[in-house]
Amino acid sequence: MKRIHFFATVLLSAVALLTTSCGTSDSIKSLLLTSNGANNNGFYNLPGVDSTLQLKVFAVYNSGKQIDVTSASTFSVMPTGTDQDGISLPPYGPTTVPINKTGLMTGIVAICTWTDALDTTKNPPVYANPPIWEYTGYYQTTASYRGFTSQPVGIGVGVVASKVSPIGGCGPA
Repeated sequence: MKRIHFFATVLLSAVALLTTSCGTSDSIKSLLLTSNGANNNGFYNLPGVDSTLQLKVFAVYNSGKQIDVTSASTFSVMPTGTDQDGISLPPYGPTTVPINKTGLMTGIVAICTWTDALDTTKNPPVYANPPIWEYTGYYQTTASYRGFTSQPVGIGVGVVASKVSPIGGCGPA
């Protein structure tokens, strides 16, 4: 009799454990697009010819866990704004700022999407030294995975020298 009672208790315990999780699944809540490259207060930059920026896409689950889904994601890139000369940015593609399957973005096109801000405390105003970089344009990038789209990330390109900065360069290094 004790043996039957033991098995009945184990069976009921197993059923209770299985049914308490019914109706709750750990599904994807959102996507998070991040980068571990050149960063200046959340503004990303491709600083120099053949510079790279490693983008990572994480599926964020309801439980809070995050899983890297970069290689299974697709990227969308929209040029926004102008280069330092006021010319529209070239379209995204393999000869501008391509992103490979692992999320590595490379600066190929010779443009500068940054300008050095004017120091208006001087009369006449002069370009700030050290530079205070401001976007003139950027490549707005999002990632998609299983019907979800990440928040947009703006990525500036500093592949040529600034025409206005007193120290040269283009954008945060």
